[in-house]
Amino acid sequence: MARVKIKFPDTKELYIATIPVRIGDINYGNHVGNDAILSIVHEARMLMLKAYGYTELNAAGTSLIMADVMIAYKGEAFYGDTLTIKIYAEELGTVSFDLLYHITTIRNGVVKDIAHCKTGMACFNYDTRKTAAITDDLRALLTGNAKQN
Repeated sequence: MARVKIKFPDTKELYIATIPVRIGDINYGNHVGNDAILSIVHEARMLMLKAYGYTELNAAGTSLIMADVMIAYKGEAFYGDTLTIKIYAEELGTVSFDLLYHITTIRNGVVKDIAHCKTGMACFNYDTRKTAAITDDLRALLTGNAKQN
């Protein structure tokens, strides 16, 4: 079986989020469930946008919609862990881009890899229900040239 492989760029991350594992993130295996990882990625993306004064409905003059997602599970996370999510951007096009998320935790002083994720994001106009161009301000954020609030 071919496995999903996500390679992180050598550039500095755009944002680092820290999110504690909630009891609702835990599944019957007593670790963070696969569905919770996607929810955690969404939360990290929202925290990043908020740090720049944006939301998914107003991301520097456009809205965002998720076009696809990939998740490679690397290790278990448990209730009580605090996850660190480093966010990177790549594949900037005229209407879309990828966000990469490197999720880790520290346990017993050792950094543990939890998941590697990618969300394909598209700029979207909810009034016309069509894709829209990436604004200059959003491009500045995604290339690391914007200032956080």
